[in-house]
Amino acid sequence: MRDLAVLTFLTLDGVMQAPAQPEEDTSGGFTHGGWAVEYWGDVMAQVDKEAMAAPFDLLFGRKTYESFASHWPNVSDNPHADKLNNATKYVATSTLSKLEWKNSLPITGDIAAEVARLKAQDGPLLQVHGSWQLIQTLLSHNLIDEFRLWTFPLVLGSGKRLFSQGSIPTNLSLVKTQPTSNGVVMSIYRTASASRR
Repeated sequence: MRDLAVLTFLTLDGVMQAPAQPEEDTSGGFTHGGWAVEYWGDVMAQVDKEAMAAPFDLLFGRKTYESFASHWPNVSDNPHADKLNNATKYVATSTLSKLEWKNSLPITGDIAAEVARLKAQDGPLLQVHGSWQLIQTLLSHNLIDEFRLWTFPLVLGSGKRLFSQGSIPTNLSLVKTQPTSNGVVMSIYRTASASRR
Protein backbone atom coordinates (compact mmCIF):
# COMPACT_ATOMS: atom_id res chain seq x y z
CA MET A 1 0.00 0.00 0.00
CA ARG A 2 1.21 3.50 -0.75
CA ASP A 3 0.25 7.01 0.25
CA LEU A 4 -1.17 9.80 -1.86
CA ALA A 5 0.10 13.35 -1.32
CA VAL A 6 -1.26 16.58 -2.76
CA LEU A 7 1.41 19.17 -3.58
CA THR A 8 -0.19 22.59 -3.96
CA PHE A 9 0.73 26.25 -4.11
CA LEU A 10 -1.98 28.48 -2.66
CA THR A 11 -2.66 32.03 -1.53
CA LEU A 12 -3.56 33.10 2.00
CA ASP A 13 -7.23 32.97 1.00
CA GLY A 14 -6.85 29.42 -0.30
CA VAL A 15 -6.74 30.02 -4.08
CA MET A 16 -4.70 27.45 -6.01
CA GLN A 17 -5.74 28.41 -9.56
CA ALA A 18 -3.03 29.15 -12.16
CA PRO A 19 0.00 29.93 -9.97
CA ALA A 20 2.58 29.69 -12.76
CA GLN A 21 1.30 31.39 -15.94
CA PRO A 22 -1.32 34.00 -16.92
CA GLU A 23 -2.94 31.62 -19.44
CA GLU A 24 -2.61 28.48 -17.30
CA ASP A 25 -6.29 28.40 -16.24
CA THR A 26 -8.59 31.31 -17.02
CA SER A 27 -11.82 29.42 -16.31
CA GLY A 28 -14.42 31.39 -14.39
CA GLY A 29 -12.91 34.59 -15.75
CA PHE A 30 -9.78 34.23 -13.59
CA THR A 31 -7.32 37.03 -14.43
CA HIS A 32 -4.61 36.57 -11.77
CA GLY A 33 -2.65 33.71 -13.38
CA GLY A 34 1.06 33.66 -12.61
CA TRP A 35 0.67 35.02 -9.08
CA ALA A 36 3.41 32.78 -7.62
CA VAL A 37 6.20 33.42 -10.10
CA GLU A 38 8.00 36.24 -8.27
CA TYR A 39 8.51 33.88 -5.29
CA TRP A 40 9.77 30.87 -7.33
CA GLY A 41 13.49 30.74 -6.40
CA ASP A 42 13.28 29.91 -2.71
CA VAL A 43 10.09 27.90 -3.13
CA MET A 44 11.45 25.59 -5.83
CA ALA A 45 14.58 24.87 -3.80
CA GLN A 46 12.32 23.83 -0.93
CA VAL A 47 10.06 21.77 -3.22
CA ASP A 48 13.13 19.91 -4.51
CA LYS A 49 14.21 19.05 -0.99
CA GLU A 50 10.86 18.29 0.62
CA ALA A 51 8.75 16.84 -2.19
CA MET A 52 10.93 15.69 -5.07
CA ALA A 53 13.86 13.93 -3.39
CA ALA A 54 12.23 10.53 -2.80
CA PRO A 55 10.82 8.41 -5.68
CA PHE A 56 7.24 9.17 -6.70
CA ASP A 57 4.58 8.49 -9.30
CA LEU A 58 2.29 11.27 -10.49
CA LEU A 59 -1.49 11.49 -10.62
CA PHE A 60 -2.94 14.24 -12.82
CA GLY A 61 -6.24 15.59 -13.97
CA ARG A 62 -6.44 16.07 -17.72
CA LYS A 63 -5.88 19.85 -17.83
CA THR A 64 -2.82 19.81 -15.58
CA TYR A 65 -1.43 16.82 -17.45
CA GLU A 66 -1.75 18.67 -20.77
CA SER A 67 -0.02 21.72 -19.29
CA PHE A 68 2.88 19.68 -17.87
CA ALA A 69 3.15 17.48 -20.97
CA SER A 70 3.50 20.50 -23.25
CA HIS A 71 6.38 21.87 -21.17
CA TRP A 72 8.51 19.34 -19.27
CA PRO A 73 9.52 16.98 -22.11
CA ASN A 74 11.14 19.99 -23.80
CA VAL A 75 13.21 21.03 -20.77
CA SER A 76 16.81 19.89 -20.34
CA ASP A 77 19.46 20.46 -17.67
CA ASN A 78 16.82 20.72 -14.97
CA PRO A 79 16.51 18.21 -12.09
CA HIS A 80 12.74 18.76 -11.97
CA ALA A 81 12.44 17.80 -15.62
CA ASP A 82 14.32 14.54 -15.21
CA LYS A 83 12.19 13.50 -12.24
CA LEU A 84 8.89 14.46 -13.84
CA ASN A 85 9.73 12.99 -17.24
CA ASN A 86 10.89 9.67 -15.78
CA ALA A 87 8.03 9.22 -13.28
CA THR A 88 5.04 7.04 -14.07
CA LYS A 89 2.12 9.37 -14.74
CA TYR A 90 -1.52 8.35 -14.19
CA VAL A 91 -4.02 10.64 -15.90
CA ALA A 92 -7.68 10.87 -14.93
CA THR A 93 -9.40 11.47 -18.27
CA SER A 94 -12.49 10.60 -20.23
CA THR A 95 -11.41 12.51 -23.33
CA LEU A 96 -7.72 11.90 -24.07
CA SER A 97 -7.23 8.85 -26.27
CA LYS A 98 -3.47 9.20 -26.67
CA LEU A 99 -0.97 10.20 -23.98
CA GLU A 100 2.33 11.13 -25.60
CA TRP A 101 4.40 12.12 -22.57
CA LYS A 102 6.49 9.04 -21.79
CA ASN A 103 5.39 6.73 -18.97
CA SER A 104 1.80 8.06 -19.06
CA LEU A 105 -1.19 5.82 -18.41
CA PRO A 106 -4.89 6.77 -18.48
CA ILE A 107 -7.34 6.03 -15.70
CA THR A 108 -11.00 6.20 -16.64
CA GLY A 109 -14.43 5.30 -15.34
CA ASP A 110 -14.86 5.47 -11.57
CA ILE A 111 -11.84 7.65 -10.77
CA ALA A 112 -12.16 7.28 -6.99
CA ALA A 113 -12.20 3.49 -7.28
CA GLU A 114 -9.25 3.53 -9.69
CA VAL A 115 -7.22 5.75 -7.37
CA ALA A 116 -8.05 3.50 -4.42
CA ARG A 117 -6.78 0.57 -6.50
CA LEU A 118 -3.54 2.42 -7.29
CA LYS A 119 -3.06 3.21 -3.60
CA ALA A 120 -3.51 -0.45 -2.70
CA GLN A 121 -0.60 -1.43 -4.94
CA ASP A 122 3.04 -1.49 -3.97
CA GLY A 123 5.01 1.40 -5.34
CA PRO A 124 6.32 4.87 -4.60
CA LEU A 125 4.29 7.77 -3.25
CA LEU A 126 1.52 9.04 -5.53
CA GLN A 127 1.84 12.82 -5.91
CA VAL A 128 -0.88 15.11 -7.24
CA HIS A 129 0.26 18.45 -8.70
CA GLY A 130 -2.35 21.07 -9.59
CA SER A 131 -5.42 19.16 -10.82
CA TRP A 132 -8.08 21.09 -8.89
CA GLN A 133 -11.07 19.06 -10.11
CA LEU A 134 -9.32 15.75 -9.39
CA ILE A 135 -8.40 16.96 -5.89
CA GLN A 136 -12.07 17.70 -5.18
CA THR A 137 -12.90 14.09 -6.09
CA LEU A 138 -10.07 12.77 -3.90
CA LEU A 139 -11.21 14.97 -0.99
CA SER A 140 -14.82 13.81 -1.24
CA HIS A 141 -13.70 10.15 -1.13
CA ASN A 142 -11.13 10.58 1.68
CA LEU A 143 -8.26 9.38 -0.54
CA ILE A 144 -5.61 11.96 0.45
CA ASP A 145 -3.01 10.98 3.05
CA GLU A 146 -0.86 14.09 3.03
CA PHE A 147 -1.03 17.75 2.03
CA ARG A 148 2.23 19.45 1.04
CA LEU A 149 1.19 23.09 0.91
CA TRP A 150 3.14 26.21 0.02
CA THR A 151 1.15 29.25 1.17
CA PHE A 152 2.09 32.52 -0.54
CA PRO A 153 1.72 35.89 1.19
CA LEU A 154 -0.97 37.36 -1.02
CA VAL A 155 -4.76 37.47 -1.25
CA LEU A 156 -6.58 37.23 -4.58
CA GLY A 157 -10.21 37.27 -3.51
CA SER A 158 -11.40 34.90 -6.23
CA GLY A 159 -10.39 31.69 -7.93
CA LYS A 160 -10.51 27.95 -7.36
CA ARG A 161 -9.80 27.13 -3.73
CA LEU A 162 -8.14 23.97 -2.48
CA PHE A 163 -10.93 23.32 0.01
CA SER A 164 -14.17 24.23 -1.70
CA GLN A 165 -17.77 23.56 -0.78
CA GLY A 166 -18.35 19.87 -0.18
CA SER A 167 -15.02 19.15 1.51
CA ILE A 168 -15.37 16.52 4.22
CA PRO A 169 -14.43 17.81 7.69
CA THR A 170 -11.21 16.16 8.86
CA ASN A 171 -8.43 16.64 11.37
CA LEU A 172 -4.89 17.17 10.13
CA SER A 173 -1.58 16.73 11.95
CA LEU A 174 1.21 19.17 11.16
CA VAL A 175 4.33 17.16 10.34
CA LYS A 176 6.66 19.96 9.28
CA THR A 177 6.62 23.67 8.60
CA GLN A 178 9.25 26.07 7.33
CA PRO A 179 9.17 29.59 5.86
CA THR A 180 11.20 30.81 2.93
CA SER A 181 13.12 34.08 3.06
CA ASN A 182 10.46 35.75 0.91
CA GLY A 183 7.51 34.87 3.16
CA VAL A 184 6.12 31.68 1.61
CA VAL A 185 5.34 29.05 4.25
CA MET A 186 5.65 25.33 3.61
CA SER A 187 3.31 23.20 5.71
CA ILE A 188 3.11 19.41 5.50
CA TYR A 189 0.03 17.83 7.06
CA ARG A 190 -1.01 14.19 7.51
CA THR A 191 -4.70 13.36 7.51
CA ALA A 192 -6.18 11.68 10.56
CA SER A 193 -6.83 8.43 8.68
CA ALA A 194 -3.25 8.28 7.39
CA SER A 195 -1.81 9.04 10.83
CA ARG A 196 -3.65 6.05 12.32
CA ARG A 197 -1.98 3.59 9.91
